[in-house]
Amino acid sequence: MKQNPRNMNADEKELDYPLGEHLPQPGAMTEVAPGVYWLRMFLPFALDHINLWLLRDVYEGREGWAIVDCCLDQASAREQWQHIFDNSLEGLPVLRVFVTHLHPDHLGLAHWLCDYWKVPLWISATDFHTAHTLIHPSNPQQGDQAVMFLQSHGVTDTKVLSAVTKRNFQFMHMVPALPKHFVRLHDGLSVTIGGKRWRCISGYGHAPEHIALYCESLSVLISGDMVLPRISTNISVYDSEPMSNPLQLFLDSLKKFDALPADALCLPSHGKPFRGLHTRIGQLARHHDERLQELREACAQNAVSAVEAMAVLFKRELDGHQTTFALGESLAHLHWLWYQGELERVAGDVVRFKPTEAALPH
Repeated sequence: MKQNPRNMNADEKELDYPLGEHLPQPGAMTEVAPGVYWLRMFLPFALDHINLWLLRDVYEGREGWAIVDCCLDQASAREQWQHIFDNSLEGLPVLRVFVTHLHPDHLGLAHWLCDYWKVPLWISATDFHTAHTLIHPSNPQQGDQAVMFLQSHGVTDTKVLSAVTKRNFQFMHMVPALPKHFVRLHDGLSVTIGGKRWRCISGYGHAPEHIALYCESLSVLISGDMVLPRISTNISVYDSEPMSNPLQLFLDSLKKFDALPADALCLPSHGKPFRGLHTRIGQLARHHDERLQELREACAQNAVSAVEAMAVLFKRELDGHQTTFALGESLAHLHWLWYQGELERVAGDVVRFKPTEAALPH
């Protein structure tokens, strides 16, 4: 029988939440599969939490633990980790730190955790090196380039322009340092953690090279941000890669999960552990199909900028921080239609998109 939480949206009702309403308390952890434990930490954003995972491990002849994802570098997270170290590890050390991708809520405390335990960081090479460019003072994403990119897509709101500048500089504060070395994770790599084999599954569109981890013997998928149960993963075009097609990369990446069992236990970075992987992937595909259709209809009326597309796709009120993500996602959908040959990209003071001749009704 499903033990689903209350206040679910229609899509969530199609999923199974085996732990029901349960959430780990701050500084505590819940076993969700043999040797796999769930932690939950606060985030100071509209998305107000992140799920982290502790796995029993044996590495280089020592028994201990592996961490998967770290939280932001913030005092409350350090305090929770310290409480767990002091009270929940059965006197055993952390042996490795795994990070699914470079975003600050996942990578921020990796430097502190790796230094605290004197252990290696395991992460994709693309995300490790990209993170290095983002914390470098000369990072081109910071400052004028980001503002000019938003302005070229129709942003005039000074609060939003300020928010994107602040957000880019905040990366260095939320990820103030990185370990000097790393162990590379890549698609298809099999990693033994605690005597169990975990297969790396790469994903694109949300991060440069996101790594999910699947254990066949446990039928458990640590899905990171690639598959979330309640919200859709942010897929954005950024000023550092202004002509990208991240939505196509994301949709192609989701197909890699088709071969996994339908009843695999999914451990997402946000939301609650759930079953119904294939159902959720189908929901995500429909969600993006619906967004694309909304933009087809909007562009059929007039040439549309990313800001105007955002008003079509996001009806709710957004703060400056949310608006930067919403704009990037709106542009990702416009770019998908552009790459499919359905829209033409028209350069000018503000970039706009209109139907191609072939896409117009005849």
